[in-house]
Amino acid sequence: MLELYQTTAYAEQNPSWHEEDAPWKASKIAAILKKNHVSIDSLCEIGCGTGDILLNLEKAFSFSTASGFEISSHAYLRAKSKETRRTKFFLDSPLERTDLNFDVLLAIDVIEHVEDYISFLKQIRPMAKRKVFHIPLDLSVQSLLRQWPILKLRADVGHLHYFFKESALASLRDCGYRIIDYQYTASRLELPNQALSSRIMRLPRRALFNLSPDLVVRLLGGYSLLVLAE
Repeated sequence: MLELYQTTAYAEQNPSWHEEDAPWKASKIAAILKKNHVSIDSLCEIGCGTGDILLNLEKAFSFSTASGFEISSHAYLRAKSKETRRTKFFLDSPLERTDLNFDVLLAIDVIEHVEDYISFLKQIRPMAKRKVFHIPLDLSVQSLLRQWPILKLRADVGHLHYFFKESALASLRDCGYRIIDYQYTASRLELPNQALSSRIMRLPRRALFNLSPDLVVRLLGGYSLLVLAE
């Protein structure tokens, strides 16, 4: 599956590298960090893509340095062209390094792509005091009944693992994390360029979410989980 990112295959299927989603994701990350009074001097993102999440977070925080790590040369070159005085990008995986330590580490829509995501979670835990994860909740009643949404995620964007809220949180706890805060994010309702099926489902998802968030996420899907952990 690494070939999907280290060759041009992912870029050919996803030419924008989801840059249009970055302001939305950055706003959610900033909100949960500010809500929990997390101070940041150094920030890291693993699997930073073309770097736009970190660059958007520059506008919300006065951190000294931000480091984005990416294994795709295609995405890295796009990120490198946007570097600022405070935010730098590296064509590298930091997993084997022992010299890195940050205040906050971001893994945004990453663990579902990693073949051995348990080892990955254990490896990154010492790298920062606080971590922010954004995890798609691909498993729902409707996605299991229809099947093709999950298979399409596997083919188009390389999802190897599929989570619901409780399994995502249990995975983090099993790897030694303490959950500080978490919240649903309405990825299929609020992100741009959604498929017709997602646009049709906006109304029932939004209406039912106000009545019972956990139930509608389990039944209809369309949400992700944003987690602050240490």
